[in-house]
Amino acid sequence: MKNAASFIAVLLFSAISYAQNGPKIEFAAPDNTIDYGKISKSDNGLRSFEFTNTGDAPLLITGAESTVSSIIVTKPAAAILPGKKGKIDVKYNMVAGPIRKTITVETNAVNYPDGRVALKIKGEVQ
Repeated sequence: MKNAASFIAVLLFSAISYAQNGPKIEFAAPDNTIDYGKISKSDNGLRSFEFTNTGDAPLLITGAESTVSSIIVTKPAAAILPGKKGKIDVKYNMVAGPIRKTITVETNAVNYPDGRVALKIKGEVQ
């Protein structure tokens, strides 16, 4: 019985020490989505995804891109230190119609699989 309790204790400590340490990215936008709403073509189309590094190591944004050419994505060049904030700017080319696009961000964050985060924009250009 004592061996079983010791085994369980070792297992728990191992699981706790295996907990993810490193940079973690948390976005301010609910569901990592920015809703443009109904906007006119005269809008500049620029929005920002604000985030915080909630981890304990510098956060690197190694890539940020969209699969469509109507979106220009600007990422931070420098590492974001633990506890600091950053932003990823997204500029949508204001073409009339619905907006339903995804931006893929590649990071060294440990709280997303392979550090890849999907950001979404939605809305309608009138």
